[in-house]
Amino acid sequence: MMQPDSMLEGQVAIVTGGSQGIGRAIAGGLAAAGARIVVADLQGAEEAAAVYPGGVGLTVDVSSETDVARMVEGTVEQCGGVDILINNAGLYASLPMRPFEEIPVYEWRQVMDVNVLSMFLCCRAVVPLMKDRGGGRIVNISSGTPFRGVPFLLHYVTSKGAIVAFTRSLAKELGAAGVFVNCVAPGFTISDGVKAQPEVLEALAEVSVSARTLKRDQLPEDVVGAVVFLCGPGSEFITGQTMVIDGGQFFH
Repeated sequence: MMQPDSMLEGQVAIVTGGSQGIGRAIAGGLAAAGARIVVADLQGAEEAAAVYPGGVGLTVDVSSETDVARMVEGTVEQCGGVDILINNAGLYASLPMRPFEEIPVYEWRQVMDVNVLSMFLCCRAVVPLMKDRGGGRIVNISSGTPFRGVPFLLHYVTSKGAIVAFTRSLAKELGAAGVFVNCVAPGFTISDGVKAQPEVLEALAEVSVSARTLKRDQLPEDVVGAVVFLCGPGSEFITGQTMVIDGGQFFH
């Protein structure tokens, strides 16, 4: 029987936004399952990757077509290919909560570029490599907010809803090639980025816990098990799905 620490042995996993928060926790979980980790992030990628055996850190703006191409080239050069893509990079905690009519157009476009366009670019770049290897796994990180209709972050919530639709449509396109595409939607998570924004913590932490079936803070580590499962041998008949991980705040 395959052991948990070896079920992804020999596989290469790119984790965007993997230097901190949920991305860092996911990278650690995949590494513990045996995968070789490529951390792609704007800052701290090399430092974060250094803790994993054979880890590779690449400084990447995932909303840039040029940077994404360079990310894939660097991964192939150092690791030989790609088996797993975790589309985790995104904008959230730094966004001010405000009525939708006060959201500047430039900020709307920035959120869509980082949260949605990046996933298109990364998938488009890695899928040919996955097909060459006979298949692969893509896990997109969305959010519980589209299912609850959270106000005052319309661009963010819209972008995360788009990720669910993106996942479903892409899964249909890639199933015949053995590339499985799924989505994980965390609830409000006490990540490093959130901790750096006291006003976000004050506005959302207590109300989130009170709305949950499981009455505690959600931590980045709470997301890891679902992602590792969707990348492993136990999920070989699952694609196009969204798993909401929020302690029972929303039943999906």
